[in-house]
Amino acid sequence: MIRHIVMFKFLEEADGKSKRENVLATKAMLDALPAKIDLIQHSETYVGADGSAAGNADLLLISDFENFDDLNAYIVHPDHKAVGAFMKPLRESRACVDIEI
Repeated sequence: MIRHIVMFKFLEEADGKSKRENVLATKAMLDALPAKIDLIQHSETYVGADGSAAGNADLLLISDFENFDDLNAYIVHPDHKAVGAFMKPLRESRACVDIEI
C-alpha cells in the first residue's frame, strides 16, 4: 500500500478570494475525488487550524493507493488534473512524500 501525503500553502489572496475561501474550495474538490476515481483506496483532507504558525501548511491531503501504478494513474487522471489546474494559481507551495505502509 502506498500513502501519498501532500501539504499545500496557499496565497493570502488569489483569484479575488481569501486564503480561507480558496482552501475550503480546494478541500471540497479533493474530498469529491474518491467518488470519481476508484483507484483511491482511502483519502482524507485537513485544513490547518486557525492560529497556527504563519509558515505552516494550510491544507493536508492523505491518500492511499494499492501500489505505485495506481498512484501514477491517479496523478494523470483528468479529475485529479482538474483539481491541480484549479489550485495552481492559488497556492504558494506544495510538498509531497509517498511512503509504503
